[in-house]
Amino acid sequence: MLKRIGKQIRKLFSVKELRSKLLFTLAIFFVFRFLAHIPVPAVNAQELQRIFFQSDFLSLLNVFSGGTLVRSSIVAVGINPYITSSIIMQLAGMVVPKIKEMQQDGESGRNKLNQYTRLLTIPIAIVQSASVIALLKSQNLLLSDDIYTLVIIIATLVAGSMILMWLGELISINGLGNGISMVMFAGIASQLPMTFIQTASLGKSKQYMVLATFILMFLLVVSLVVFMNDAIRKIKIQYARRIKGGRSYGGHSSHLPVKVNIAGVMPIIFSVSLMMVPTFLARLMTASQNESLMYWGEKIVLWFSQTSPIYMICYFALVFIFTFFSSVIFFNAEDLADNLKKSGAFIPGIRPGGPTKKYLEFVVTRITFAGALFLGLIALLPSFVQAFTSIGSLAVSGTSILIIVSVILETSKQVESMTVGQNYEKYV
Repeated sequence: MLKRIGKQIRKLFSVKELRSKLLFTLAIFFVFRFLAHIPVPAVNAQELQRIFFQSDFLSLLNVFSGGTLVRSSIVAVGINPYITSSIIMQLAGMVVPKIKEMQQDGESGRNKLNQYTRLLTIPIAIVQSASVIALLKSQNLLLSDDIYTLVIIIATLVAGSMILMWLGELISINGLGNGISMVMFAGIASQLPMTFIQTASLGKSKQYMVLATFILMFLLVVSLVVFMNDAIRKIKIQYARRIKGGRSYGGHSSHLPVKVNIAGVMPIIFSVSLMMVPTFLARLMTASQNESLMYWGEKIVLWFSQTSPIYMICYFALVFIFTFFSSVIFFNAEDLADNLKKSGAFIPGIRPGGPTKKYLEFVVTRITFAGALFLGLIALLPSFVQAFTSIGSLAVSGTSILIIVSVILETSKQVESMTVGQNYEKYV
């Protein structure tokens, strides 16, 4: 087994282009983790750590920020403003004709849309940075709260968020995998050692049933995510037979693979980002001096606790909707139908052109329904376990596992496609 793993690693580094991309991605990870340890000024870091470790919600925020929040790092806001901006621009494409045209206008349209997404990230980062400042101020964690200090902290956090956005785009262009996903992966993966230490402590304290549940939960989630990412629907296609110069060409059959989960891990990332908003705002409301705001803030905190039915319904609905929405964006049935028609291929029993497009959309809708249902249930699985076993850490680690496993699978497929493109004789 070890010999086989060593052979695969040698293959990985033997491809020059792949080796360069891997080293570039690792270098970006190093820069990100370096920035994560640079604190912003005027924050009581020791008291901040104590408060974060006492709150499941704040611990969840800290996990997805890669441990930057608990250190009051300059990149504490993270990549979330860019993710939020991407969500807004994609939703706007459904109601704004000009944005929809840019989404369908090929490479030039996507480049222009990306530019607008970057510009929208700045005000969102300012708002989220101000929210972080408000949260810190409500807990008396700021050593100085004069306007000059507050402006410097907000400017620093916004700059850190924009740097992470830039690093993510560099990974997308020159590295391995999707930049946004890889930045989140680097942050979450940095918290794994602490998670393993906490899990090992369960065995030392003789909580064997809790430890067994944790391990079974981990294996189940990983298995389901792997199964969902590899599940495909094979659509049979037939190539037309042509006779040229007395010889027959074509006429063979093949299949068109369509993934059950076309969107990959992005629906989970989008949904987690949005589900953090109500609880975050509720924390600010409970810290205010207004009794009415404090009352409703406490209500919202209860409604959106990770074992609350309201939280589970909203989380499931967001994952379900974003999975459908992402499939519409990532799967272009019209272009695929045109390509089949140009190559002389057709789906048996379906006419080329418009009918093929409608059939493909019908198939994608059906399998996406199954994929969205599957993904939503997996996302809620940790909450179910926490509700029935009172294991708080699983609610944090479950979604992290979803993102980590999905990113690893997507990146490994990219690596595999690059290695397959090389001369096979090199590896024999």
